[in-house]
Amino acid sequence: MRKIKAQLFISLDGVVEAPDQWHFPYFNEEMGAAVDATLGRADTLLLGRRTYDSFAGAWPEREAAGGEDAPFAKVLGDARKIVVSHSPLDFTWRNSEQLAGDLTEGVAALKEEPDAGAPVWISGSVSVVRRLIAAGLLDELNLLLHPIAVRTGMRLFEQDAPPVPLELVSAETFRTGVLNLSYALAAAPGEATYDDAKTHLPQH
Repeated sequence: MRKIKAQLFISLDGVVEAPDQWHFPYFNEEMGAAVDATLGRADTLLLGRRTYDSFAGAWPEREAAGGEDAPFAKVLGDARKIVVSHSPLDFTWRNSEQLAGDLTEGVAALKEEPDAGAPVWISGSVSVVRRLIAAGLLDELNLLLHPIAVRTGMRLFEQDAPPVPLELVSAETFRTGVLNLSYALAAAPGEATYDDAKTHLPQH
């Protein structure tokens, strides 16, 4: 069975939209290594339509240019890219295909494929991540938490939606103050009362 994991750049106030407008001052070799350890080694990517269009509009040209990021661009090009869209798509970037059928059914089928030794990675694609969290199909959520309050833009977790309990899997602090946090979905915590909480308060 394959694992489905997502990596997102996120601000201190939960914004995940347009990271190109606030992310780059925090990019260093530590973050580069974190991205290379995930997307840079992926053999399968699951992408929303807008994220795919953004990738397809940039990475093939960078691979062809043969510059510093050409090796990373080649990894993305060689990876199987599965795109989530309600509309029929025509692809020009190699190894691209459209997810068949409903998102949750398609991802459930993808998880049933033989383990290839590497997870299926999602980059960006917030709407896809939200739906997979709600369906309990996301195995790990990797958040690169930036020490900046963006104040405007789409947030990862919507208001007026059910709580999402998470379990911390790993944590790393970069020199820039960015936190590299990985979470797994967790069972909802049991009910607690104020009397229960008081037993854990310091006694004076």
